[in-house]
Amino acid sequence: MFNSFNVTGSSLELLKIGEQGIIQFCNTQDENLLNQVISLGLTPGTYFTVEQQFPNVVINLRQGRVMISKEIARNIYVRIVNR
Repeated sequence: MFNSFNVTGSSLELLKIGEQGIIQFCNTQDENLLNQVISLGLTPGTYFTVEQQFPNVVINLRQGRVMISKEIARNIYVRIVNR
């Protein structure tokens, strides 16, 4: 018998518009990319909602909206929140 399952974690790049999550970590050794992520305020524990996925990813944070490249979104791993 098949049991359903839920995906609870993902790369930010794969989330759909309207999905919400909490940033867990950035999966890169590239210091420039890490500095960009930190300068945007995208640190572990940051709650967000996806507003746009193309051409760039736009997320809504408590302090405002942030636009990030697909490359950055691909390296940010999140916990998906169902609300």
